[in-house]
Amino acid sequence: MTISSLPLSYCTNVHPGRSVAEVEDGLDRFTLPIKQGYGHDLAAGLWLAAPVIQELDASPDAVRQFGEGLARRGLTCYTLNAFPYGDFHSARVKENVYLPDWTAPNRLQYTLGCARVLAALLPAGAEGSISTVPLGFKPFEHPTDFADRCADQLIELARGLDRLHAETGKLIRLAIEPEPFCVIETTDETLQFFARLRERAADAGALDVVQTHLGVCYDVCHQAVEFEDVAASIRSLTAAQIRINKVHITCAIEIANPGSNAAARTALARYVEPRYLHQTFARTKSGSIVRQVDLDEPLASTPPADFRDAPMWRVHFHVPVDAEHLGPLGTTRGELKKALAVIPELDYAPHLEVETYTWEVLPGGGTPNIVEGFTRELLATRKLLSEQK
Repeated sequence: MTISSLPLSYCTNVHPGRSVAEVEDGLDRFTLPIKQGYGHDLAAGLWLAAPVIQELDASPDAVRQFGEGLARRGLTCYTLNAFPYGDFHSARVKENVYLPDWTAPNRLQYTLGCARVLAALLPAGAEGSISTVPLGFKPFEHPTDFADRCADQLIELARGLDRLHAETGKLIRLAIEPEPFCVIETTDETLQFFARLRERAADAGALDVVQTHLGVCYDVCHQAVEFEDVAASIRSLTAAQIRINKVHITCAIEIANPGSNAAARTALARYVEPRYLHQTFARTKSGSIVRQVDLDEPLASTPPADFRDAPMWRVHFHVPVDAEHLGPLGTTRGELKKALAVIPELDYAPHLEVETYTWEVLPGGGTPNIVEGFTRELLATRKLLSEQK
């Protein structure tokens, strides 16, 4: 099959969106100029935080008016990012982005609310997807039955999505997004959790709805940061019949031979910032992986021996997907190319979304760079995708 024929989307979590009015302001200030510069059909991959969903879900008129506003702007929407529940633009987000986790009733209710809104926004004939947190954050304390409690809530969500499909005719799928230092972070952990989920779903008489409605969001840079073989990763998910409902087109920072590359470490120190978590991994000469939960200045300037002697580091900092290099720093764009080369092997078309949410915290970045930056990213991505057809 070919890459999705739907318009390419970019994720609006890069813009503040604590109310419907603020979301619409972001569409006017950023999305429309990006669309104009891009020069092709563009979908809005909306991030609608919990307060926004509460506004839209309060009445049919609210979501209808919001949908009409999208149409007036010439925008479509087929995917939502429901990973960040609250304010993704507060001074310090870090590990708070993983709250509430998938044992919390408000995570379930929020996601069902997102599904109701998305059902009203979906273009005719299109399926929808919603990306979400990979259960929870590993460094937090969790009860011994945490994964089972998450699975039970996800089964309940699948049933809710099935009811919504019956009521509206709109098929919406959840996309659980593995991420470094989360309860589901590696491909192996994804395989293990879905096997466990299916067992519980079968016991609950819900296997069919789980298979239909629950899959993954494959964020390419997340698996690259883990030093996984992204092509093999995608193929193993396919072999296990885990549907990739959404692909986040992303790149992370990569540094070769950091111990002897003082210029690269000096450049990396400029990426230390207080808002988002930047999980940092190093592959040692023996092939083992060492890791730190967040990039900090001491790691960049005076790394411990296991990091200093490692031939390569990768840092979970979303950087522009058109960049092969950022000064003395490299990127994982090569891994992105490998992932996109495998996607056409699937017998369905996952939703494709550029998700560089870090423009405001990039060194030398900030709000004025968002339109120009995303336009470059989308054009570069369109070119990469055209090479796969």
